[in-house]
Amino acid sequence: MTYPYTIKADSEFAPVVDVFKQNFADGLEHGASVCAMRDGEIIAHMFGGWADKAGEVPINEDHLFSVYSSGKAAAAIVIAHLAEQDKLGYEQLVSSVWPEFSAKGKGDLTISQAMSHQTGLSGVTNPNWSADDWYDWDKTIRELEEQAPIFEPGSASGYSPVTYGFFAGEIARRTDEYGRHLGEILKQDLCDPHNLDVWLGLPETEHHSCTYMQKPRRLADLGNITPATKAAFLEKWSSPGAKGVEIWRAAQLAGSNCQATTEGLARLMQVFIDGRLEGEQILSEDMVEKVRKVRISGQDQVLPFELNIAAGVMLNYPNFSYGPNPNTVGHSGWGGSCVMADPDAGITFSYAMTRQDNSLMGDPRPVRIIEALYECL
Repeated sequence: MTYPYTIKADSEFAPVVDVFKQNFADGLEHGASVCAMRDGEIIAHMFGGWADKAGEVPINEDHLFSVYSSGKAAAAIVIAHLAEQDKLGYEQLVSSVWPEFSAKGKGDLTISQAMSHQTGLSGVTNPNWSADDWYDWDKTIRELEEQAPIFEPGSASGYSPVTYGFFAGEIARRTDEYGRHLGEILKQDLCDPHNLDVWLGLPETEHHSCTYMQKPRRLADLGNITPATKAAFLEKWSSPGAKGVEIWRAAQLAGSNCQATTEGLARLMQVFIDGRLEGEQILSEDMVEKVRKVRISGQDQVLPFELNIAAGVMLNYPNFSYGPNPNTVGHSGWGGSCVMADPDAGITFSYAMTRQDNSLMGDPRPVRIIEALYECL
């Protein structure tokens, strides 16, 4: 099959372009985009394939991709933005801003622990919960307040694919002076002023820019199934229900339904390097260190990986899904998307696609592209 491509890259990055195209030649892609930046400037921006199922609309720079949990990096930036404004502190108790959360032994959990998946609430355990209940923000918040932890809070990480967005979102809502949802803060304070297309809660007026998403054909390898894994992924209510893709895109899920362009994500990730967004100092050097600081290390209770988790993003080691440098931070999304920021090389990178695979982290398609990128640097 012949695919349309739009390539913006200097000749020195020709091997990166070759690998991007090879993913299509190998039958791994239907539509995909990559944006790589160095020191805030684009060095490679590539689009290939189709935005629609029928293969009639070529991907372009304005198309929005569903990048799922790659959007947790954007949520982390919003929390850091609130911390920079002294609206919250990472070592502050969650219960100090959200008193009801302290029920069932959760009163000693800090905001930094909540941001690093240490709540013990990787999913909802109530058998009466339904997949459609996730769309009711207040009902979900009450459920999480009343639920007993699956494991002792603060004792380990337990990746929380959907509930994480409600922890970050409610902390943001309760500390923002206007009571805005996290997605609204992201849009109004960070993305709109800098013309970035990154959305956590997409208005209907923007849905025409969204790409078709092909779901994975295989289940992910979740390794040893723990109670925390079961709650996170395997209950019939673990993910938001099928009310229609338009309702899902618009929902304030805060960390699991991000819609974005790859350029918007790559530019946003610069904040993790020097605290700057399009030249404006968003975070101080001290705050950048706090958001990148490892908060928990070891075997995750949900994912089959050892992880080093900062305040909303993953450190590159020991899995090295985001290139060779251990200080790189990043996040992956269901199906294969990923974002990363490397403070040592000054590199930010984002990858998104329309054909999902079953990778939880380290999808081979972006890994191949990242490896080629570093070989060119």
